[in-house]
Amino acid sequence: MPEAQTSRIRTVRDAAGAVVGVVMGVLPHVMHHVGLIAGTAFVAGAGGNVLFYGLGLLFSLPVLRRIYRRFGTWVAPAIAVAVFTAMFAVSAFVIGPALSGNDEPTDRPATPVPSSQHTEHHS
Repeated sequence: MPEAQTSRIRTVRDAAGAVVGVVMGVLPHVMHHVGLIAGTAFVAGAGGNVLFYGLGLLFSLPVLRRIYRRFGTWVAPAIAVAVFTAMFAVSAFVIGPALSGNDEPTDRPATPVPSSQHTEHHS
């Protein structure tokens, strides 16, 4: 295969990878606006964090393989996974709650307490 064609294929492949990366980066925000069931219920809280952490690792496998081939050891990909995990944790546990404003403790009890009007009609 001529060098120019190989270079063009690599460029298209790298551009497609960049597009997938952008879509995966924007997906949590877009899913938030999809609706109650597919959006908030699906990606909110711990379940959403686990889902997108797993997807992030899954979609980083080609890059991790390339890093392994370049350095010839699993140390470099392990460092990359550690950096990804640290960045994801900061985003999920520090930046996300700071942006949403849900970091304040609530004064409400864990279980709902019936009001006096509610208990009157049961007596």
